[in-house]
Amino acid sequence: MSSLLPAADAKRDAALVAAVDQAREAAVEEAGADVVGEHLAVVMEGERLATHTFTCLNPAYVGWQWAVTLARAPRAKVVTVTEVVLLPGPEALVAPAWVPWSERVEPGDLSAGDVLPTAVDDARLVPGMTGQDDLEGVSSAAPLQPGQWEIGLGRVRVLSPIGRDDAADRWVEGDFGPNAPMAKQAALECSTCGFLLPMNGAMGQQFAVCANEMSPADGHVVALTYGCGAHSEAMIAPQTEPEPGSVESAEAAVEAVAPDVEVSEIEVVTAESDEPASEPEPAAETD
Repeated sequence: MSSLLPAADAKRDAALVAAVDQAREAAVEEAGADVVGEHLAVVMEGERLATHTFTCLNPAYVGWQWAVTLARAPRAKVVTVTEVVLLPGPEALVAPAWVPWSERVEPGDLSAGDVLPTAVDDARLVPGMTGQDDLEGVSSAAPLQPGQWEIGLGRVRVLSPIGRDDAADRWVEGDFGPNAPMAKQAALECSTCGFLLPMNGAMGQQFAVCANEMSPADGHVVALTYGCGAHSEAMIAPQTEPEPGSVESAEAAVEAVAPDVEVSEIEVVTAESDEPASEPEPAAETD
């Protein structure tokens, strides 16, 4: 069985390699005789530096190994124990690699009262400086135009092109993008919907905000190529019905009662006529 420790190109030292019993005694002294098992291997870690490994018999550390490192001074025959540690073997059960909290946090994890700091060098942000980006897309005729904006009074940082691209990719692939199941079954796109609130700036070329309370996207940023069944132009054409008393209404009633009878064979009396239908003239007598 090979040791977990990497093999070195150092020359094998006969004294260190042969000091198996001394290494075992060091492991027993450190952990106890009941948890130190068979000798597994010896590896030269460097010049006059070797490590012996032994099986760990502790049931809580199955697959682990006791590693005892020995050293010898130049031109000396005395072997010295430098370190005794417990290391995981190839089949040991170990904890997963540690991941920093900044990489563990995912969208949706933030709750009320939590604070999620943003890194100083976050690639999604760039210095705001003059606040020029705050004014981007704001119409000069709009009442929200901050005419008193001065140099240095803008936001400290604003979205960088990387931040905008990341957001655009997220929104396109999200629940309100063109690939969403709702959008694939919709006949009309948001770009032609009257409930659409346009966005200014670069993002307005591809996205807007839905303002239809009946839509699942109400209050959300939607792609212009998104769509749902609550589109403003998704209307049912009104069905025209004949007026009561008209010839068309009477014909429809006749067809409903006697579909096999020609309309011309039945005398129709409209509601607008007060006179009774004339009786058919008797047939002329023949000689």
